[in-house]
Amino acid sequence: MQLALLDWLFVLGFFALSLAIGAYVSRRAGRDTSEFFLSGRSLPWWMLGLSMVATTFAADTPNLVTQFVRENGVAGNWAWWAFLVTGMLTVFVYARLWRRSGVMTDIEFYELRYGGRPAAFLRGFRALWLGVVCNALIMAVVSLAAIKLSGVLLGLSPIQTILGAGVITVVYSMLGGLRGVILTDAIQFAMAITGAILAAKFALGHPDVGGLGELLRHPAVADKLDFFPDPANPDVFVPVFLIPIAVQWWSAWYPGAEPGGGGYIAQRMLAAKSESDAVAATLLFNVAHYALRPWPWILVALASLVVYPDVEALRTAFPDIDPQHVRDDLAYPAMLTILPAGALGLVVASLAAAYMSTMSTHLNWGASYVALDWYRRFVDPNASERTLVRIGRVTTLVLMVLASTIALGMESAVDGFQILLQVGAGTGLVYLLRWFWWRVNAWSEVSAMVVSFAVAIVLRLDPFGLDLGLAAWQELLIGVGVTTAAWLIVTAFSRPVDGERLRAFYRTVRPGGRGWCRVIDDAAAAGDPIEVRARSGELPLGILASLFGCVGVWSAIFATGSWIYGRYLLAIGLTVATVVAIAAVARVWPTLLASTTSHDDPQSHAGQ
Repeated sequence: MQLALLDWLFVLGFFALSLAIGAYVSRRAGRDTSEFFLSGRSLPWWMLGLSMVATTFAADTPNLVTQFVRENGVAGNWAWWAFLVTGMLTVFVYARLWRRSGVMTDIEFYELRYGGRPAAFLRGFRALWLGVVCNALIMAVVSLAAIKLSGVLLGLSPIQTILGAGVITVVYSMLGGLRGVILTDAIQFAMAITGAILAAKFALGHPDVGGLGELLRHPAVADKLDFFPDPANPDVFVPVFLIPIAVQWWSAWYPGAEPGGGGYIAQRMLAAKSESDAVAATLLFNVAHYALRPWPWILVALASLVVYPDVEALRTAFPDIDPQHVRDDLAYPAMLTILPAGALGLVVASLAAAYMSTMSTHLNWGASYVALDWYRRFVDPNASERTLVRIGRVTTLVLMVLASTIALGMESAVDGFQILLQVGAGTGLVYLLRWFWWRVNAWSEVSAMVVSFAVAIVLRLDPFGLDLGLAAWQELLIGVGVTTAAWLIVTAFSRPVDGERLRAFYRTVRPGGRGWCRVIDDAAAAGDPIEVRARSGELPLGILASLFGCVGVWSAIFATGSWIYGRYLLAIGLTVATVVAIAAVARVWPTLLASTTSHDDPQSHAGQ
């Protein structure tokens, strides 16, 4: 395709604006690490919430959703809808705990919670493992989507795509730090959602589709509309719904949906100006992420089944695309080729915005690990603030090069999704319990991380020639079972965290829960009593609010779908359920906020 002048004006104008924002805040971002990585802990909830949404509004997300829908129908989205459970727990349980901790990065948490050499090792290793290796893999998946989009829409080669969008992204990320990322995120989110709606509008108007009504009646689509897979078909029901809702959400580490919060979500919570802002930001993120965005993508995916019914149809339509990149996820960019001038430029700019938002966040997040949790902690503890900012900027560039290199060898969005799930399978439970069970220690996390990775290597790469022929969900279950058993055994036979460290952690974070009774009793017996200031019902109330939040968001997703399908009675019922759930959350919200705002925020523990 060839973009018209108006299209190029949209695209180039957006690139120029992103660079201008980075340059504008570069001096402030370069003051110190708090500014570069946390924006001085001064950001309001709405900016942070929009930033989280923009980050997860990645260029690969519509491709991934399209592949889910084409393979398993609308119900295929339970592969990520199930993560709402951990998202809501992060809102109502973990967000305030992260903000109270006062750490600069979530990796610094290890030395606040555990202490000693094991914690130091864990902090350094995780800084490089998550900040470099896993982070590069995540960005490679996003870059792969950009490669497919630009190949279909612009006829660009993978190298041209990486050099174009990648250079601009890395420059403004290096200049503006987190503040530059946050400011551009707000603009990028508005563009991304506008582009998604436009794409859906023109997809429905395709001559072969014939509008919404004809689409919903088309034989290729009629059996793809259900919100839940058929329980009578276990080959679909088990992997598509049962495993995600029963196992995946609590057991697997996945970026943006980490059990207990973490990664760039934790970074945003730590950048909030107060606990209440951290909670509100995370709530805004989860509502917008799950309830606001999916349906424009789903409609495009359904329309693609009419225009390009299978992968072979995609290969025929785009013979110049590298065959390794022609999978079902290519159907989304394929559907964008019908857009007229102006609209095409806006949608291309919106997809560039989605790509740049996600990449810039991961670049800044990964750089924070390398600069603060590895370089300052283990290489040069006396490094100046300017030196650390410089290390962060250099790391940003290195991460971009590494991610781009990996992207050139990948094939589909689902491949990356499943690899990330498998690598983190079984680690999720330890991330949930470490806040509420005193017995969890550094070796618990080390063993979980090592075993989950080893199992992933054995199952995914099959170095021993076992040829088990397992489905992805079966591999996930094995990974979860083996890893969970391993870290529980290691926890039982390893030395507990020092009592003084546990008492200090409890006083700082005030997690509550019966899992800390032993520590509280031992402190009293040692003449160092802990003032239990957390409300006794704080944790149960947070879990209850999380349940209401899940009901509300899922009801909103299915109510929207029912209105689109013309199933008006069901739509009314689900809309009422959404309103009731919102009212229930609103009822408990003041009590949770009272618990949150009744304590002073701790000072930063940076550099522990």
